[in-house]
Amino acid sequence: MNFTSFLEFLNSLYIEEVEIASRTNNQERLARMVFTGEFEQNEEMGQESNRRQAMRTARCVKILGKGVVKVVHRCDDAKHNNCLDLSDCQLIQMPDAVFHLMRSTPLVSCNLANNVITKIPPKLPLSFNLITELDLSNNRISALPNEMTACTQLEVVNISQNSFVSLPRILLDIPSLVHINAKNNFIADVDVEAVETNSSLQQVNLEENPLNSTIRDRLENITSIRITLSVRERAEWEDLSI
Repeated sequence: MNFTSFLEFLNSLYIEEVEIASRTNNQERLARMVFTGEFEQNEEMGQESNRRQAMRTARCVKILGKGVVKVVHRCDDAKHNNCLDLSDCQLIQMPDAVFHLMRSTPLVSCNLANNVITKIPPKLPLSFNLITELDLSNNRISALPNEMTACTQLEVVNISQNSFVSLPRILLDIPSLVHINAKNNFIADVDVEAVETNSSLQQVNLEENPLNSTIRDRLENITSIRITLSVRERAEWEDLSI
């Protein structure tokens, strides 16, 4: 791995301890200025502050380095089992270097669960177009790229615990898709007609979503697909016992 790739990996990681250390450096400096009333550090205080900051920086670099190594090791594993598992890697985005490392590996699954990813790049479905399973659960994603249709063998998609406000229409254009888990998002809207007329879809989980009442009623009437919904809570005016 060259230095440019290493830096690209670093920029793709979110490490809470690094974030806290960065804030602490600034907070310490401001607190000292307010407490002492000295807005220019004397030499001794400046040296002590710089020493602590250097120690924190060294620790942060060590932590970030371990994060990069973890991702690289996961990529090496994928070369042997064709299953890329980058779950719990504290990624804020998909490192471009991963696509380079996986360029000769015919992946059958990709797991990006439990990160802090906000966007899926078009390069992912275009590069991993042979996958049958894709797990994007527990991230901060609100949309999927149109290039998802390149995954012509994709059967199972997990987008639960994200930030979607509607069921991604592009998923319904993938002819091989069998199971969609969209539990615990902010989904209010679903293209019911597209769901109902999809010839391959067998199961859709929409539990814990604020579905529009009309959409919900239409989904409940679909019998050809197993659609899982949360138990509907009655509004007070609907409870005739009151």
